[in-house]
Amino acid sequence: MKKLKRSARLVELTQYLTSRPHTLIPLTTFADRYGAAKSSISEDLTIIKEVFEEEGIGELQTLAGAAGGVKYIPRLSREKAFSFMSELCVQMEQPDRLLPGNYIYMSDLLGQPATLNEVGKIFASVFADTPIDVIMTVETKGIPLAHATGTQLNLPVVLVRRDHQMTEGSAVSINYVSGSHKSLHTMTLSRRALKEKSRVLIIDDFMKAGGTIQGMVDLLGEFNATVAGVGVLLESGNVEVEDRLWADYVSLAKLTEVDAKSKKITVQPGNYFENVII
Repeated sequence: MKKLKRSARLVELTQYLTSRPHTLIPLTTFADRYGAAKSSISEDLTIIKEVFEEEGIGELQTLAGAAGGVKYIPRLSREKAFSFMSELCVQMEQPDRLLPGNYIYMSDLLGQPATLNEVGKIFASVFADTPIDVIMTVETKGIPLAHATGTQLNLPVVLVRRDHQMTEGSAVSINYVSGSHKSLHTMTLSRRALKEKSRVLIIDDFMKAGGTIQGMVDLLGEFNATVAGVGVLLESGNVEVEDRLWADYVSLAKLTEVDAKSKKITVQPGNYFENVII
């Protein structure tokens, strides 16, 4: 039991809630933790709730009754998300990021904890109200994004591999066709990694024509699982709609122009920000 002044209790309460997103916490937990009456805890939570909503940090959901409590839902405001992604797009436009095949080097950006944390918050905001059991990604660059999103949604992450690993046990493997190069590839998922009929959120770092996404969707079919949503950090805008193998997705950034000669790269906020006045 901690006896804290109210100002200190507010700080500690905020940290406790934000470190446990999408987790229902009974008021008795806080009352016992701080040696305070439930009425005092309720007043504290009201203050935190108002600040969260005013600052676009998230929301506190309360559930009345014996089994009730409070739950923190991360929700980064669209204005803040747009501002962050606009700055990230500028970083992606650096000429030295251009790789053969008109790909963009992003490993350094995906290695920055602060960047991953914000991207995870944005994806968590997009899919906050979607029933999801697990997050899926394919190795390797999508892994940090999936884990950042999983942290904000309080969900486990399932990793699809390009090659079967002996340490994964028995697995399901499928062949899929790359949407951009029309070449045949293989992906595999351990039978123990995913429960039957799971609702899966797919997160990936880059989507060109959607062949990898379609491959993961086909793989989910082997587990009788369903796609709850698809989120990609960067999509290619140089693919015709009719050539896309997967059309239902949310992108945070879009690669709209690449000039190999001048090394000019143009990246703009993705379809998540379309038709929205910022």
